[in-house]
Amino acid sequence: MGVNKDRMLAGEWYLPDDPELAADNERRFELCAAYNAGGGADPAARDRILAELLGSLGKGVRIRPPFQCDYGRYISIGDRTFVNFGAVFLDAAPITIGADVQIGPNVQLLTPVHELDTERRRAGWERAVPVTIGDNVWLGGGVIVCPGVTIGEDSVVGAGAVVTRDLPAGVLAVGNPARVVRTLGSPGTASGAAPGPAAGTDPVTE
Repeated sequence: MGVNKDRMLAGEWYLPDDPELAADNERRFELCAAYNAGGGADPAARDRILAELLGSLGKGVRIRPPFQCDYGRYISIGDRTFVNFGAVFLDAAPITIGADVQIGPNVQLLTPVHELDTERRRAGWERAVPVTIGDNVWLGGGVIVCPGVTIGEDSVVGAGAVVTRDLPAGVLAVGNPARVVRTLGSPGTASGAAPGPAAGTDPVTE
């Protein structure tokens, strides 16, 4: 393994303009292109492409094309998770998505971090920090999850929110930056049940 790929996987500063990383990216490009072009193809054939593209693919996962990622092999998706149109998962660091997750259209899961120092940024230095999405999370349409964020199981993130910090399990978060507005569920509520309405309407849409 080359020095830049080794640094990338270790979460250290690296230069992405590297032949080994370029080859990995080309592999991703070809597989994503095949998947996105095969919207009407046999589902089993499309599943085979996903299984080759992604590092780990659970049973019953559905991803609506178009779908884009950086490498694919650093993405893990649990059973029965659904990903709607236009997802962008930048997996220079691991992206781990649990089971039964609902991901709305145009959601971005982002791991890369660029330099604040102007000269080092001009030189191309970057690093990447993992993103983790717990079981049974719902991310509304257009949600952006920033590098290093973990979202706890059973939580809901409202449409258009930008998640810059970790969210605990079982909460509703909205806004930019996302903030927790209430907890979800109550004694006697089955785990995984849809949250009941609050006063007014919850700002969560597909």
